[in-house]
Amino acid sequence: MPWLLKTEPSAYAFEDLLREKRTVWSGVTNAAAVKNLAAMKKGDAVVVYHTGGVRAAVGTATVAAADSRDPRSPRVTIAAGKRLSAPVPLDALKAVPLFSDSPLLRIGRLSVVPLTEAQFRFLAGERA
Repeated sequence: MPWLLKTEPSAYAFEDLLREKRTVWSGVTNAAAVKNLAAMKKGDAVVVYHTGGVRAAVGTATVAAADSRDPRSPRVTIAAGKRLSAPVPLDALKAVPLFSDSPLLRIGRLSVVPLTEAQFRFLAGERA
């Protein structure tokens, strides 16, 4: 299952992940987001999304390891993928019917968002 992870670029930017190669995704406190984080599996695809003044999908990653033995504090390690050829801004997504029922648009504060395969392909630039 693909996922979208939100991060404030001033706290941890996609460029930090590219430099570090992998990181444990932490700081998630919202109960629904923690539940989504606990559902992640090794090999799942990830889109990294910058919040704040950017508000755009900026890169890809992969779940390198997932440990949800403690469902209140799952440990998910993500490995850097690649920078998107162009950021995909939130305003553009609002105009795409594919995202009309997405928690990305409906629950703006949710920091770990499930994606459909089609949504992931769209964000990753695999548009037909």
